[in-house]
Amino acid sequence: MPMAIAAHAAQGAWKQQFEKLSDEYFDQVYFRYAPSGATMIGFHQYDSQLEDFSRPAIHAEIAALNSFEKRIEAIQPDDSPADFVPRTDREMVLANIRSQLLTLETIRPWAQNADNYSSACANAAFVLMERKFAPPDERLRSLVAREKQMPALLAAARANLQNPPHIFTEIAIEQLPDIISFFERDVPQAFADAQDPALKVEFARANTAVIAALNDYLNWLKTDLLARSNGDFRIGADTFHKKLEYDEMVDLPLDRLLEIGWADLRRNQEHFKQVAHELEPDKDSHAVLEELGEDHPAPDQLLDSFRATFNSLVDFIRAHHIVTIPSDARPIVEETPPFMRATTFASMDTPGPYETHATEAYFNVTLPDPKMTPAEVEGYMHSFNVGTVISTAVHEAYPGHYVQFLWVPQAPSKVRKILGANTNAEGWAHYCEQMMLDEGYGQPGTGARDARESKLLRLGQLQDALLRDARFIVGIEMHTGKMSIQQAEEFFQKEGYQSKETAEVETKRGAGDPTYLYYTLGKLEIMKLREDVKKKEGAAFSLEQFHDDFLKQGFPPIKIVREAMLGDDSPTL
Repeated sequence: MPMAIAAHAAQGAWKQQFEKLSDEYFDQVYFRYAPSGATMIGFHQYDSQLEDFSRPAIHAEIAALNSFEKRIEAIQPDDSPADFVPRTDREMVLANIRSQLLTLETIRPWAQNADNYSSACANAAFVLMERKFAPPDERLRSLVAREKQMPALLAAARANLQNPPHIFTEIAIEQLPDIISFFERDVPQAFADAQDPALKVEFARANTAVIAALNDYLNWLKTDLLARSNGDFRIGADTFHKKLEYDEMVDLPLDRLLEIGWADLRRNQEHFKQVAHELEPDKDSHAVLEELGEDHPAPDQLLDSFRATFNSLVDFIRAHHIVTIPSDARPIVEETPPFMRATTFASMDTPGPYETHATEAYFNVTLPDPKMTPAEVEGYMHSFNVGTVISTAVHEAYPGHYVQFLWVPQAPSKVRKILGANTNAEGWAHYCEQMMLDEGYGQPGTGARDARESKLLRLGQLQDALLRDARFIVGIEMHTGKMSIQQAEEFFQKEGYQSKETAEVETKRGAGDPTYLYYTLGKLEIMKLREDVKKKEGAAFSLEQFHDDFLKQGFPPIKIVREAMLGDDSPTL
């Protein structure tokens, strides 16, 4: 073999080595310890397995992660531009391993968060019943196998949870009645058309045992664990910084990030005040905010309100060449699953990139809790005003999460289809909220009836932007010990322009999702990338082409997207 050919073969060998090793990592660690996630992705060989949070399993996962980290580090990639995708895929896999090690060894949700256990049971069942990727009996057989393991999972919780944060135990107690009802009512209904009599008897027995175990778990949380839940939910500055670096490839100092967050908050507050003054010159912005909140659909009309947005959004996107929509299929709007209701108002649940049979996508909306008083329902519905309904539809569906999901088949590698950064996914969806209005959606005839409603749509978009700005600041301040739970709730109301009910939900979420600054952070990174591409391309710049080029990358951190689209490693912010 000539020397030049031999050298080229040797240079290319690392790519095959990495591809083989990353496949082993996904099979032996990533999905082995998160089999419900594998079901969601579309890898159904894991359907009968359940998450294992026992100490031996946690120690085994840590050992496997350390082993794969060393093996992947040992692979030395080439710097050739042609090897950009596998080289950056290697960085993403290493970052994922380090993030999971940080989670298991330092953040330790298995020792902190009671809701992780009960919600893991619900999610493991939900992903088998939500999509009909196989006949009912086949999916029910997998569910029975998982349900038989659920009492042991809840037993592991009692061994692991010693002194968790009070707020985490409260969230678990809040969510458990709905989870129990889910197993009592929703799960049996989902498999009502199963045929095998023996299997149905086996399911009834397993499901009854799960319900009993969940009731016992709830009683234990109330009568035992809650009183000794005095732990600290804060992860601290060092861990916060590492988590951002591993998950988002962002290594800015936290003080600098706070400056960025505050600047965006003030910018959006001023814009809100300006539009509010144009709308109601004789009222201050908070009075206009209250007026905006009162303009919402009735709770029983909320799901239809979201469905009604799709036609105008899609028509505008196509007419104004915003982004290519690869499919005409629409997402299905439905109520949020029970185990997610305590910490989310709306979400998009798309099929996994390897799901070939059941490809429905679900737009989940959390309706008011039936136990709420009329006053609490009204306060809750302020979060679904005429402006935020549009903003949320843009974020979750068109051209946000749902359109980004439709682009996943074009992602350049298996790694890019499985792993992703929140600054990319949530950053894109949040960026779209502002971008769509900036491009003209919401003007009379395009999403708004008249000029007044057009301004209300802008106020709704700004209110959502302020919510994300508040998350940005609260996440850092709470987890570095500079803001209490109560102060965080007050911050969401005063500075983030949110209702008391929304503030409570958002603060709970921030306690367990410390880096939920990724919405605003990703949006700002994308806006800077767009301006830098525009400067580079000049008159040839096309917004639609920019968006298409962005989405075809998959979900890597924006740092990687920048390098792909600009050909350099210039700063993301």
